[in-house]
Amino acid sequence: MEQVAAAAGVTRQTVYAHYPSRPLLVAAVIDRITAETVAALDATDVDSGTVTEALLRWLDVTWRLFDRHPLLLHPSVTAADQADSDRQHAAVIERLERLIRRGQTTGEFDGTLSPAWLVSATIALGHAAGGEVAARRMTTAQTAAALRHSILRVYGAREP
Repeated sequence: MEQVAAAAGVTRQTVYAHYPSRPLLVAAVIDRITAETVAALDATDVDSGTVTEALLRWLDVTWRLFDRHPLLLHPSVTAADQADSDRQHAAVIERLERLIRRGQTTGEFDGTLSPAWLVSATIALGHAAGGEVAARRMTTAQTAAALRHSILRVYGAREP
């Protein structure tokens, strides 16, 4: 909290007046990152080109934001309350589910897997990718390529 106050140019008491606890501050930061992610996804034009190309654009946008905000890899975030996590992911998940359904309708994605399963798998693989970067076992570029390849395989899609 002290570092946040110093970075904002305010006192610690001012930060606590707005965010009485560290978890509340972290939740507010995650909400802001989520809003940034939703705006970036909406600007990505996932309705043009093939659905597979749109999925890859979706992955690129979310990975760049994930990579830009290392806070998302911090244990205080990854151990967040499930209800908070679900709420914070909702807008992003809704957009991904819409993309998955479109891909299944066009036949580009495996129609035998439920969209909910593909969303869960995507989130899990994204978190695994972040863990690899955080542990320095893979570079950001290696991880982004592995994530794209893995998601396409899970979805039953072909490289464009």
